[in-house]
Amino acid sequence: MFVDKAQIIIRSGKGGNGAVSFRREPFVPQGGPDGGNGGRGGSVIIAADRNLRTLMDFRYKRKYEAQNGEDGRGKQQYGKDGEDLIIKVPVGTTIKDVKTGEIIADLVEDRESIVAARGGRGGRGNVFYKNSVRQAPNFAEAGGASRERTVELELKLIADVGLIGYPNVGKSTFLSVSTSANPKIANYHFTTLTPNLGVVYIFDSSFVLADIPGLIEGASEGLGLGLDFLKHVERTKVLIHVVDVSGSEGRDPAEDFVKINAELKSYSPAVASKPQIVVANKTDMASDEQIESFRKFIEELGYEFHTVCAPIHEGVSEVLEAAYRALQELKETEEPAAPVYSPDMGEEDPDYREVNVEYDGESFIVTGKQLRKIFDSTNFNDMGSLRYLYKYIESKGAIDRMIEMGLEEGDTIKVFDYEFEYIEEW
Repeated sequence: MFVDKAQIIIRSGKGGNGAVSFRREPFVPQGGPDGGNGGRGGSVIIAADRNLRTLMDFRYKRKYEAQNGEDGRGKQQYGKDGEDLIIKVPVGTTIKDVKTGEIIADLVEDRESIVAARGGRGGRGNVFYKNSVRQAPNFAEAGGASRERTVELELKLIADVGLIGYPNVGKSTFLSVSTSANPKIANYHFTTLTPNLGVVYIFDSSFVLADIPGLIEGASEGLGLGLDFLKHVERTKVLIHVVDVSGSEGRDPAEDFVKINAELKSYSPAVASKPQIVVANKTDMASDEQIESFRKFIEELGYEFHTVCAPIHEGVSEVLEAAYRALQELKETEEPAAPVYSPDMGEEDPDYREVNVEYDGESFIVTGKQLRKIFDSTNFNDMGSLRYLYKYIESKGAIDRMIEMGLEEGDTIKVFDYEFEYIEEW
């Protein structure tokens, strides 16, 4: 089953906590601090793999978590780093942050990857806080928090040449006689329900040819399967527009051509501007007058025109050669596209160090992401550790803001689940 869109929840590993420990050795009555650092939490990495063709796996598993880092231990033993989690997706997968709607990365090369959620940093042990003044720190740093987010994966097939046109005009037959692909072929609409790929070998070279289904009038507005498959046209470089020149479905070939191009333009002007080679298929069922009339119409519009009878391979090689030439011309003129990545999803939040203050009518409530980490590191039985927490809150301007809001001596300051009584001279 071909699945080209999935939504998953990813969570990086939490950093291990630093250890509070003191040397306990024979004949060393006053051993100093020796608490080791915690290990780094594992990151979630999304990587492109050319061996994958669909996002099917993500239908059955929606949540992915990297490993937490281990806590530090005594004797300055560091905790083990958590293992990174590598999620493999097909080449051509776009990653979008569901919360912001921002495109994070577009993985178009094999083994290309991005850190989707960076693991928390390991906390530092109490040995790190020893100095000439503080000889026996009785606190350590908590590990960095894990990061959780929801991302949408969308697969857009990567093909050099795309076959477009109304249903039942012979695209699948053309693909089957041009490549080793074996698409389902039958004489009814929407035989092809998923895009099919094949490789064309020509002139000691090759290119990927894709049959793009679902294009009908109204496709750009979501009619039929249009929107599901129009996105796959975006990555193609050259389009082969297949038209039933015989009008066997009761439609006019010229009108078919105009309507499909109108849908492409409505979906994306950039897609509509791609080079097109027009193929008049089913010539064995058309009269000479029908073929010549359509040829004149197409050539007046400035498109390259070919006639084909796909089941007997007539004219197919000429079309493939034309597509190959068009690809070579594009390679000579196009500049390599620079990656359009946003800042790495694993980067620290811009408001990570912000300290927020609110008043609920009874107490002043102080919150913040980095504050949470320092709070978790605080030993509330140690005055030095408590003073460090207070000085951090003060350095962020939170005390001044509370005073402006009416803070007076004796008022309650609540930091998460711990309450302080404000004293002007602390």
